[in-house]
Amino acid sequence: MPRTIAVLRGSPRADSLTKRLARAIELAAGDRLTFRDIEIHDLPLYNPDHEKDSPHPQWDAFRAAVKGCDGILFVSPEWNRSVPGGLKNAIDIGSRPYGQGVFQKKPTAVVTQSTGGTGGFGCNHHLRQSLVHLDGIVLGQPEMYVGNLAPGKFGEDGRPTDDGLAKLIDGFAGTFADWVEKQA
Repeated sequence: MPRTIAVLRGSPRADSLTKRLARAIELAAGDRLTFRDIEIHDLPLYNPDHEKDSPHPQWDAFRAAVKGCDGILFVSPEWNRSVPGGLKNAIDIGSRPYGQGVFQKKPTAVVTQSTGGTGGFGCNHHLRQSLVHLDGIVLGQPEMYVGNLAPGKFGEDGRPTDDGLAKLIDGFAGTFADWVEKQA
């Protein structure tokens, strides 16, 4: 039975390059993993004052959705050399209540992209740093930074049209699937 992977995307755009990249990874994984896109961009801003008195039902639903998965794939653009605000908010929500965070002991992987040459390097490392602190089991290798990403690098079927990108995605998807299985 394939493992279920929560996909947390850093871009709120409907047809973002991040969404296309996540879809290409899903297609490359084939029937080895089942991907579940978890929407994060409508989550109310995290405020610890609300945790005791009136937690938001959206927070509870988000936490339950992530907890119900066997692993987590973060796919994000880099915004201002770091993590987009909506994704950081989701991480803050998922890290609470203290000692019961949804990332603890969960196999995770980070994929970042940019239209420039850096491939989201700053975002990738900031995400990794947060996830390690939250006791997520972060895939060390391969690190995946996708630079110079453009809409034309994906076909109508969602698969990469660029041979180098296809090879990168195939290798990553296979390693990630093997690694999630080993963590189970």
